[in-house]
Amino acid sequence: MITSRHPHIKGINLDLPHVISGAQPLPGVQHVSGDMFEAVPSGDAIFLKWILHDWTDEHCVKLLKNCWKALPEKGKVIVMECILPPLPEATPRDQYIYQLDICMLTYTIGGKERTKQEFQALAMDAEFTGFKALPVFAGTCVMELTK
Repeated sequence: MITSRHPHIKGINLDLPHVISGAQPLPGVQHVSGDMFEAVPSGDAIFLKWILHDWTDEHCVKLLKNCWKALPEKGKVIVMECILPPLPEATPRDQYIYQLDICMLTYTIGGKERTKQEFQALAMDAEFTGFKALPVFAGTCVMELTK
């Protein structure tokens, strides 16, 4: 948990009311009920982990625009997701990512894994001016979207 390792950082956990009602207290984290497609609480940075792959491009842009509105100048959204390789290889990593993509296509309405270019396009459509993607582990990447 970020706030347990960095106590100077204060976190907000935004989720639907029925989820927040059962959320366990965490040091440095305020649980807030809401709808990310309506508004996002303000902060210097917003962390989205395994969120965007659940949604259509249109929903992602709406969420990212809400994040953009909630950030100060030079604020950032940190996104953690898998990135589809442009040309899949017969590696366990690529097989996992493509299997996850099939799961998202099957279990969600419009969810999918995306390429780096697709993530960058979502960021630009939501008015972010900066985009970086760094691989971290087993196909998972951390992306930084800068206002």
